[in-house]
Amino acid sequence: MPRQVLEFRGINRKHLGMYFEELGGKQISNEFPYVYSTDHWCGKIISEEELAITSTFKVNSVQIQFQSVNEENLKELIKQYRVKTRRIGG
Repeated sequence: MPRQVLEFRGINRKHLGMYFEELGGKQISNEFPYVYSTDHWCGKIISEEELAITSTFKVNSVQIQFQSVNEENLKELIKQYRVKTRRIGG
């Protein structure tokens, strides 16, 4: 099964899990790695850490692994997930 790991910064880990659920995933575990799964794909929230940008500005960094039955489905899953995580300032 093809897989890819991406890093997301500044988004709450719980929200990242909720996005998997909105895409049809069912939560399998309640601790790291948080696993969300369907018949066609699996998403894992692998780790979360805090990064210091400056001495007072800190953000979280979350590593997520995407895995799917084939490369085409993997690309579509990541595309749909990125839409959920898109942040547009105003």
